Amino acid sequence: MATIFASGTGAGRAAIAVIRISGPAVRDLLTGLAGALPSPRLARLATLRDPATGEALDQGILLFFPGPRSATGEDYAELHIHGGSAVVNRILTTLSAFPGLRPAEAGEFARRGFANGKLDLSQAEALADLIDAQTEAQRRQALRVAGGALRRQVESWRAALIDALAMVEAELDFSDEADVSAFDRAALRAALDPIRAEMRAALLEAPASERLREGFLVMIMGPPNAGKSTLLNALARRDLAIVSATPGTTRDMIEAHLDIAGLPVTVVDTAGLREAADEIERIGVDRVLARVETADLALWLSTGGGTPPEGIPPGVEPLKVSTKSDLRPPPAGWLGVCATSGMGLGALLDAIALRAKARLGDGGSSLLIRDRHRAAIASAFSALDHAVEDEKDLEFAAEDLRSAARALGRIVGAVDVEHVLDAVFSRFCIGK
Repeated sequence: MATIFASGTGAGRAAIAVIRISGPAVRDLLTGLAGALPSPRLARLATLRDPATGEALDQGILLFFPGPRSATGEDYAELHIHGGSAVVNRILTTLSAFPGLRPAEAGEFARRGFANGKLDLSQAEALADLIDAQTEAQRRQALRVAGGALRRQVESWRAALIDALAMVEAELDFSDEADVSAFDRAALRAALDPIRAEMRAALLEAPASERLREGFLVMIMGPPNAGKSTLLNALARRDLAIVSATPGTTRDMIEAHLDIAGLPVTVVDTAGLREAADEIERIGVDRVLARVETADLALWLSTGGGTPPEGIPPGVEPLKVSTKSDLRPPPAGWLGVCATSGMGLGALLDAIALRAKARLGDGGSSLLIRDRHRAAIASAFSALDHAVEDEKDLEFAAEDLRSAARALGRIVGAVDVEHVLDAVFSRFCIGK
């Protein structure tokens, strides 16, 4: 297997850059660069030299982690060097010329860690989410799963399933043995009911956890000149949308990705809803009506009150916002704001945050954060429902339990049949 390397820090000028290396040639490479192999897990300051010419390249810190006790399960090293582009590029070029080394492909370090049992698939996915996290709630959610919360829960379910399957298999294969007690279907149901309850609860929380990764979608809607673009700019604290007194200035949707109370919120400025004056404006209005179908909240802006149009879908909550409230008080039931002065913006952000938290949660209890997690647990839950049906043949119940175990295996790894055999023999002392 080739030894791989890659920069672990972003491109551009920086104080320090980290280069990661993993594979069988790590020991020879470090010896060639620094003249000697560093002691495992101890930082060593060394002058790094080109192994081919002896030319000094930089002075930096070397870290060496022998496999299998490393992030990838292989011999692994890090070079902490100065972050100037010339230094980084020269060292990467030197590594490319070293025998047995090649640049890593995208995600290859994590993939080797997964292949060598250092993390499961759910943890690998969560590491990617942790890198992409833009808000506190997203960080909290990704870190929880990356830390093994989903793996531990699935392993707990899997262990209980193995025990239940061992119970059924023993009745099917060894019921004539004297030391095997009579099969109790009620005991099987009692063993599976807690798992089913926990899976049901996880499935109920899954939509919020999945949505937290995507964010809470807020559409700013209203008639022309209601102050939609001005409000977007005020919420984003920068000029994103053109503000003009001319109706129909906003022709397409403009998005701002915000962090509101630690939650990811996407706010979209839209074309004013009215009878379009031209073909381009009509296309903009049609796009708004299509996009609002996927929204979580619609801010309906008006300067004089009124009723939001019937075009807002029933599943999208409208929040009535009276703009330019420095000139006139808001009508009853409306939230008054003045985007130019900032009046009422705090109350509006609080209202958005309250609704976003109710829809997304805070990431602290997240478990099933991807659609594939939810689909696998739903499949396992359905199989368990079938397994506990009254008067069901035990052969079919056993297959249902195996199906549930396979579904869990799609999340973090396969269930080995040897685990079932171990449970059977240890429980019933068969074959003594």
